[in-house]
Amino acid sequence: MHKKEKTILIVDDDNRNIFALELTLKARKYRYISCTSAAEGLQILRTNNTIGLVLMDMMMAEMDGYETIRIIRASAEYADVPVIAVTANAMSGDREKCLEAGANGYISKPINVDQLLDMIEKWL
Repeated sequence: MHKKEKTILIVDDDNRNIFALELTLKARKYRYISCTSAAEGLQILRTNNTIGLVLMDMMMAEMDGYETIRIIRASAEYADVPVIAVTANAMSGDREKCLEAGANGYISKPINVDQLLDMIEKWL
């Protein structure tokens, strides 16, 4: 399957962030699915075998990105799906904490589009 045929899953509880990410991905002809909760994101992973990468917001209300990434990594079905952690709280140690949870990459908001696209290309 060609990388542009893989689907990028956006998991973020803020519709403004989803909208911005969708515009960026759509402009570059990536396929994507978005959702506003970690539980929904996990359900999409379980039922959609075209997911090639996850953009995971780290600060969500019900279940945060750290816990969600740990669940992804614990599942044999999709443990190898690359996850890029997306966070607004770019504090010292955040990158390491995201990588310890199992993220493959880390990007802070506001998102540098070129940096994001480079990461997507690397992991997709």
